[in-house]
Amino acid sequence: MFRRIVVFACLLGVLATVMGQFSGRRRVRPGVGPIDRGDVPTWPMDEEFSREVFSFARIKYSSSGRERSSYAWFTDFPDADLNLSYRLQQLTALKVNPEPKVLELTDPQLFDYPWVIMSGVGNIVLHDDEAKALRTYLVSGGFLLVDDFWGQAEWDGFMRAMKVVFPNREPVDLPRSHPIFHCVLNLPDDLSLQTPNIGWAISHRNSGITWEDNHAGGNTRDPHFRAILDDKGRIMVFMCHNTDNGDGWEEETSDPWFFSTFSEKKNYPLAINIIFYTMTH
Repeated sequence: MFRRIVVFACLLGVLATVMGQFSGRRRVRPGVGPIDRGDVPTWPMDEEFSREVFSFARIKYSSSGRERSSYAWFTDFPDADLNLSYRLQQLTALKVNPEPKVLELTDPQLFDYPWVIMSGVGNIVLHDDEAKALRTYLVSGGFLLVDDFWGQAEWDGFMRAMKVVFPNREPVDLPRSHPIFHCVLNLPDDLSLQTPNIGWAISHRNSGITWEDNHAGGNTRDPHFRAILDDKGRIMVFMCHNTDNGDGWEEETSDPWFFSTFSEKKNYPLAINIIFYTMTH
């Protein structure tokens, strides 16, 4: 159903030359009014090819309990969305929409966006019509990135929702030898790809601890990269469990050490690889 766009000729920019530059942490009422770009630059799109660009598309979903940042669809929104879109435009040959999108699963426009993301999914609730729409979207060629959920309880919560989508499909662990970790930027096997939220990172800066152990259910020490595959082995869902890539995009300007340790070395390179791989396979 989706036409795949060849998204990268090559990566010409060097992340080490990029400094965090945005005044982030724009706290807006999620989904109300236009997104405040702050000082994130915009750029023109060729209107003739406006449908041929990559768009960062975030899925709006419901959560059980009280929705709040890190446990709701608006985790890291809108800074992660804006910053990653800009870095893709700046550092790669990818043509990018400067305006990220927020979509519900039942929105007919969902099928205009072959790459979508969910964050903070530990308490996600999918209604039957949403599960049906997501299943149709994924088996038709769509891709879902899942980020920033921690511990066994949040894993179980997300998998309960995914079992409504795919009752008979089980996630598989992707080894670090998988091409998704090496296709554009080589992420060495001995490089831990775990990123905590910025507050946790700074408070544990000299301890070597990069896992958040304040989540119900424990088992947060080891990051996991898991996938749900279609019948031909294509990655439909890529799950980054026990890590928070979104904070690496959102908080790139908040602290120079956090930027150089996480955003620059882990979160932006991994995002570039995920997008390149999934948009070309």
